Amino acid sequence: MSSLLIRNATAILTGVQGGAARAAGPDLRVKKGRIAAIGKLAPEPGERQIDASGCAIYPSWVNTHHHLFQSLLKGDAVGLNATLTPWLAATPMRLRPLMTENDFRLAARIGLLELALSGCGTVADHNYHYFPDMPYDTSAILFEEARKLGLRFVLCRGGGTQTRLETKDLSPPSRPETLEGFLADMRRLAKEYHDPSPDAMQRVVMAPTTPPHSMLPEEMRETARVARDLGLKLHSHLSETVHYHDSVWDKHGMKPVEFCETIGWLGDDVWFAHLVKLDEDEIATLGKTRTGIAHCPQSNGRLGSGIAPVRALEAAGAKISIGVDGAASNEAADMISETHAAWLMARARGGYEAVAHCRGGRGEGDAAGVTVEDVVRWGSAGGADVLGLDAVGTLEVGKAADFSVYGLDRDPRYFGLHDPAIGPVASGGTADLRYLFVAGKEVVRDGRVPNLDVLELGRQSREAVAALLARAG
Repeated sequence: MSSLLIRNATAILTGVQGGAARAAGPDLRVKKGRIAAIGKLAPEPGERQIDASGCAIYPSWVNTHHHLFQSLLKGDAVGLNATLTPWLAATPMRLRPLMTENDFRLAARIGLLELALSGCGTVADHNYHYFPDMPYDTSAILFEEARKLGLRFVLCRGGGTQTRLETKDLSPPSRPETLEGFLADMRRLAKEYHDPSPDAMQRVVMAPTTPPHSMLPEEMRETARVARDLGLKLHSHLSETVHYHDSVWDKHGMKPVEFCETIGWLGDDVWFAHLVKLDEDEIATLGKTRTGIAHCPQSNGRLGSGIAPVRALEAAGAKISIGVDGAASNEAADMISETHAAWLMARARGGYEAVAHCRGGRGEGDAAGVTVEDVVRWGSAGGADVLGLDAVGTLEVGKAADFSVYGLDRDPRYFGLHDPAIGPVASGGTADLRYLFVAGKEVVRDGRVPNLDVLELGRQSREAVAALLARAG
């Protein structure tokens, strides 16, 4: 692999905490898929050069929670204005069983492309499209589609032995699995795909869809034991709404985080999506155990769930990362939109919780506690941390060359910015992605993926949606 020199960048954000959050640059050199140098660099003989004048360089985003199959379920009218529980029945539970193998592959391709075009280099997908005697392998499809694009891919293998639907006359795609079948497939996937190396292109994670609903408590304990025996991390949904508190209290007489502690589902090898509704003692427990969060602000807003207490979680010691969630509850499932929302919503929560000075509070000062640099860190280094990809996530010498080059000089949304470095996150919208590199290999150039016909993909998606709705009646 030849040497690559990115020259004259306007700004470089590193994903590192504190004073090292920005690198002076203005150049960055890549050799053998790693960052070899950052600074004022002279070109070497035969070295490929890219002029990044007017551009900001970020670590490529690490998306820690998605449901790629939902990329054909955007804006479903039946569930559009519902909150989480009725939305689950209205959209994914209604439409997922009707999807074909071709639908699944197409949805995965659309979702991965949308992420890549936002500068995302690593995708963790919480796939729960599995059922007994399934005629095709959704796991293999996901790995294949990610490999074609050149993205790092982490399969969070979902599913479960329980269903919230009436069990009488369920169609085959809606039927639950057995624990034996679920764990047998986990062992197969771990053997076939899981790479434990710190810069792995492929990983597998144990991920029953949700602890209170997908399996019995003793089954959840067994999944945790097997995962740790196989060297796999654990992931699921938790405390997205107040319904989690009601349902876990009704079944077990305790809070959701306490329940997860009793089944071995807390620790620095565990992360949960959402964690919106948490009491102070739950935040303390998550922090003490170094459990992680995939913060999904747009989906949480779309479903009316609320705003996760990410600042309090980080202060307590929890690991913070960012995920886009599925496109059926987030019609802009890309990491620029998500990080923009994460920045705004964390500050909005701080303002919402503000107490007047005359009432013993500190006013709105706490709302200033989240910066663009924090959000970049959560969306890159934070994601790599929860996934255990220790060589990924920051722009430092020796780390994997996963980075994005965003143009700031052609789009009026960036004109007038006093600090161009913050543009991609602070200004939101569709980023002017000049380049995306993953492991030192070019994935995107000038907002395009080579040999991928976006117009044809759009045509196929419209046909697939029409056919899916026809099957749904």
